[in-house]
Amino acid sequence: METIFLEYAWVLLVLIVLEGLLAADNAVVMAVMVKHLPKLQQKKALFYGLLGAFVFRFGALFLITFLVNIWQIQALGAIYLLYISIKNIYDQKHHKADDPTKKKRKKSGFWMTVLKVELADIAFALDSMLAAVALAVTLPELGNFHIGGINGGQFIVMLLGGIVGLVLIRFAARQFVTLLEKYPALETAAFLIVGWVGVKLTVMTLSHPNVQILDTEFPHSFIWKLTFWGVLAAIAIGGWLTAVSGKRKISNN
Repeated sequence: METIFLEYAWVLLVLIVLEGLLAADNAVVMAVMVKHLPKLQQKKALFYGLLGAFVFRFGALFLITFLVNIWQIQALGAIYLLYISIKNIYDQKHHKADDPTKKKRKKSGFWMTVLKVELADIAFALDSMLAAVALAVTLPELGNFHIGGINGGQFIVMLLGGIVGLVLIRFAARQFVTLLEKYPALETAAFLIVGWVGVKLTVMTLSHPNVQILDTEFPHSFIWKLTFWGVLAAIAIGGWLTAVSGKRKISNN
């Protein structure tokens, strides 16, 4: 029994770290989407975004055994994240090259911004719960009760990991807004991260048992995990260095 509890404790620790990383991605999305709003509306939009993250993550947690069988949901999440990533990076580069005398592109209003944040929350909730399931199902079953089609012990581990992720989103989102205001160049890196998470969901879709364009075990392979986290770290570090360098140049001028 002690061995089982130690195994559970280890997986929970790994899941907390993983959920923390995914929460940071979710917080980045919220930050870049609400940045253009006035301060008061930013706080309201972040509140609705956090509420949506809570609802969708826990909804996905209880429905995950149903959701994992519908590859189209994963595909829609991937398409949406790739769309907002490509569109926003294109808009940044396109309008940056425009004549500065031209009128700036119209920003989304408050409720449209909230809607976009909620759609992103759905995609990240799915990504988060799929990652949690992949870890939790490696554990031996504990107890003879099931919740949402998942063993009770495994479900509790996923629940605790999800709660930690939401707490981290709560504290990270506002910090990312402040950081983006200080270093605007980070916005491109933020949307690159969003797009890269979209690629991750694309890989999961293509390796789904009902699609099998990629091997079903590929998303869980060491080489893919190393590639995903390596590229994610490279984008974050590269974006930070570029933003800091650009800020110094502006200050010197």
